[in-house]
Amino acid sequence: MAEYEDIRTGRHCVFALHAHLVFVTKFRHEVFADTHLSRMEEIMRDVCADFETELAEFNGESNHVHLLVNFPPKIALSKLVNSLKGVSSRRMRQEFPELAHHYYRATKLWSVSYFAGSVDGAPLSVLRQYIDQQNRSA
Repeated sequence: MAEYEDIRTGRHCVFALHAHLVFVTKFRHEVFADTHLSRMEEIMRDVCADFETELAEFNGESNHVHLLVNFPPKIALSKLVNSLKGVSSRRMRQEFPELAHHYYRATKLWSVSYFAGSVDGAPLSVLRQYIDQQNRSA
């Protein structure tokens, strides 16, 4: 029954919607250390909870992060991404002022672009493993 572990129920539906998201830093600057990534994960989990979305996996490297989210059908993925990037950018820059020197005159942490891929079934376990194995060192 492992293939059914991520099935969720709503008021009028049963669903298993997963997306692999990748956000890269502005100018692909290598700015994140383990401390930054740990705090980033906490922030992303809080945002996901506000959207009734589960952050199933999180990891990253010095210039990007990977997220695996399990989201309900009522959530527009673009709105979730917008909130994840906006809130994390604002909070990270507030809590870690040293990040600002990487951006010259820019005030955003993330590039305007992002990757979103839908995943399901057997590839989901492979994707979890891939995200889990991403290096957290800067």
